[in-house]
Amino acid sequence: MTAPSVSFEFFPPKSIEGSFRLWDCVNTLAHFDPSFVSVTYGAGGTTRQLTHEAVCAIHNTSGLKVAAHLTCVDATKPQTLAIAQSYADAGVRDIVALRGDPPKGSGKFKAHTQGFDNSVALIAALAETGLFNIRVGAYPEKHPEAADHAADVTYLKRKIDAGATSAITQFFFEAETFFRFRDDCVKAGITAPIIPGILPIANWTGTQRIAKQCGAHIPQVIADGFRHATHEGTTDLLATAIATELCDDLLQGGVEHLHFYTLNRPELTRDVCHALGLSPKGQLQKVA
Repeated sequence: MTAPSVSFEFFPPKSIEGSFRLWDCVNTLAHFDPSFVSVTYGAGGTTRQLTHEAVCAIHNTSGLKVAAHLTCVDATKPQTLAIAQSYADAGVRDIVALRGDPPKGSGKFKAHTQGFDNSVALIAALAETGLFNIRVGAYPEKHPEAADHAADVTYLKRKIDAGATSAITQFFFEAETFFRFRDDCVKAGITAPIIPGILPIANWTGTQRIAKQCGAHIPQVIADGFRHATHEGTTDLLATAIATELCDDLLQGGVEHLHFYTLNRPELTRDVCHALGLSPKGQLQKVA
């Protein structure tokens, strides 16, 4: 079996301790030769400057291709495009273009009066510059604000048509969820690569909260497993096994690239990559 390509998502640090954690994560996972790494943007644009600093630092010191998250939240169109231009000036030419989450407690997304109304408008503006490879988000399960699953597929098609070159999905826990979504996208005429997003469960309580917010279904067998593993103190072993099995099922189904949401905790992602047979140079090891 051909080795899959991989990519990793990090978030920007908010403290000295967080900076050390980020760099440990980058250094640990860089050995797997990722196709790219991405750096998130906080809700409401709260980490805008921190994201810029982290992206540029990783780009300048690691040799990795870095994709910077960019959102429509709380900024005018000129401000948003100026941020994009600053990335281009720094040599960063990959953008993950997202609508973005509103600030906590503010309710639903509300566009800035002089800003981009949605991610499609942002993508079109970025594409017009001709400077960037644009990646976007995708929802294999219904987005909490979408009318239905079909609406998510239709909206992804709009984003691809606006100039995006690939999509990264929200995390999910069953391979069939991704396969159904992939099939629906093909039927809708989407030909751009759709990369499955994988979340190794480093924090069971936090994962439940995030899954509820984004509409990701947690199978009962996983919930039951974590209740038992929490009691036995084996949550990391269970998390590694669940993520590895999911990745293996995806690879068997024709997936060629896996994107890991690391939450700046590299250990589980590293262990999953090893379990899949990936060596530090990104090649499959021979397993007896």
